[in-house]
Amino acid sequence: MRIKFFFFILVLFLVGLAVTLVCLAGEMNTIHLYIVEGIVVFILFYLMVFYQRIVKPMNTIGNGMELLREQDFSSRLSPVGQYEADRIVNIFNRMMEQLKNERLRLREQNHFLDLLIQASPMGVVILTLDGQVSQVNPMGLKMLGVRLDETVGKNLEDVDSPLAAELAGITKEETKVVRLNDANVYKCTYSSFIDRGFSHPFYLIERMTEEVMRAEKRAYEKVIRMIAHEVNNTTAGITSTLDTVEQALSAEKEMEDICDMMRVCTDRCFSMSRFITRFADVVKIPEPTLTSVNLNELVSTCKRFMEGMCNDRNIVLRLECDPEVGKVRLDASLFEQVLVNIIKNAAESIDRDGEIVVRTMAPASIEVTDNGAGIDKETEEKLFTPFFSTKPNGQGIGLVFIREVLTRHGCTFSLRTYSDGLTRFRIMLN
Repeated sequence: MRIKFFFFILVLFLVGLAVTLVCLAGEMNTIHLYIVEGIVVFILFYLMVFYQRIVKPMNTIGNGMELLREQDFSSRLSPVGQYEADRIVNIFNRMMEQLKNERLRLREQNHFLDLLIQASPMGVVILTLDGQVSQVNPMGLKMLGVRLDETVGKNLEDVDSPLAAELAGITKEETKVVRLNDANVYKCTYSSFIDRGFSHPFYLIERMTEEVMRAEKRAYEKVIRMIAHEVNNTTAGITSTLDTVEQALSAEKEMEDICDMMRVCTDRCFSMSRFITRFADVVKIPEPTLTSVNLNELVSTCKRFMEGMCNDRNIVLRLECDPEVGKVRLDASLFEQVLVNIIKNAAESIDRDGEIVVRTMAPASIEVTDNGAGIDKETEEKLFTPFFSTKPNGQGIGLVFIREVLTRHGCTFSLRTYSDGLTRFRIMLN
């Protein structure tokens, strides 16, 4: 029972005692009457002191407990004038002040962390205790290549993204470097943090594409220059010697076969020189000169240019332009070469009797779709790798050229075969 109830019982008991004494006062003499009156006054004084010293402090402390239960940390208790109770009140007020400051600090810290996560150049994917996506920052959505409503509330395995599938395969507290089919390289870490006593898993995704590409480029630039230097110097000496010998032998009789063989060798040397020069051209791609270009007109020009090749293979080349797509800033010459290479690769993938669809979509993006043989998982991991090619006579520089140009334009891109069997090369311009 609450202390107020005990106080009221005591009041009733003492009032009853006072009434009894008053009733008996008629049978008492004057001295006894004064004594009775003194007892009544003492009882009243005792009740006031009892209320001030015990009931009121306990009631105040009880109100403080209600404030604490309701988490109202801004209110404070007033001193009641009783030493022991005031000590408790002071301790309670200091505790409330500390709780208020701690809550304010946590709110400010959480707000700062939210801003930091939203503005972070690293992708952050936070999961619920059930393993479903609860939060993804803007960079994470860009890396995954999906919208927010396509991820929240889903397991990573159910998100239509190659990077999400790679994340789902990472074990707890593991860091893994993932290279996707769009030439992007990511350092992915799977860890967890404690919130309200529960462990929440999350992923950190760090893009390493630029660092890896710079390292690769430095490596193959050095190799190409060295090979080109040696091959060109060697072939120059060989072709000079062959020309001299051919001229000397051409005057002799019955030397026509030998002269023909020497001319074949000379042509082969020139072919080898042109072959290595094409590799050298990859590392000499100029920086793009950006101008305002109508994207639909640029794509239409490339479509008309490639129609002849597609017609020879009985491939239907269709163009679907979104009128909402306006002008973009890019290097028209370099970008035309990129689109021509993409359409050419799609046609070679189909070989004969197929369809290629080139689309422009708002915001500025391009998609080239073909129904060719498709790209298997093993090949996807090697796309955009220097000198890798699936063609028997391929040199592996076409996709490297595309990657270099698109990267210098700040584009995001991907190339893969989807579940519907169609292969799509997607380019998103910034």
